[in-house]
Amino acid sequence: MRRSSLPPVATRVADTLIARGHHGVIVNQPAATHTAADAALALGVELGAITKSLVFLLDDDPVLLLVSGAHQVDLHNTGKRLEGTLTRAPAAMVREVTGQPIGGVAPVGHPTNLPTWVDNALAEHREVWAAGGHPNTVFRTSFRELVRITAGLPIDVD
Repeated sequence: MRRSSLPPVATRVADTLIARGHHGVIVNQPAATHTAADAALALGVELGAITKSLVFLLDDDPVLLLVSGAHQVDLHNTGKRLEGTLTRAPAAMVREVTGQPIGGVAPVGHPTNLPTWVDNALAEHREVWAAGGHPNTVFRTSFRELVRITAGLPIDVD
């Protein structure tokens, strides 16, 4: 995909990926993939191979959880593992801290460095796919590379 055909926010994500040693290839989908199920269907992969980038508040601080499309975050148990109270961040805060629209939030390319945790369930897949900063964009990676490029820590979210 030519970089000029990507939305500007996806170009920022590609630049961040490249700076962190990833190939930086972002695929522009013909239709929006706002949900993990939409993305899995469009890409022809298992739901669990889709990476959801979700912003939460750990106590009062925004954090990023990269979660398998097949999982829902157990706020109580995951909060205990993170030694705090975990709640969903309001949509306006998600947009503010990521600079990206909900339904297209990428694991990287944010204006702020968010503490990041990566769902261990993603390790079950050789390849995983994540949003590229815009609802129509995705990129391919692996669990191990995702942990590396985000400086994330593996965690169980259920």
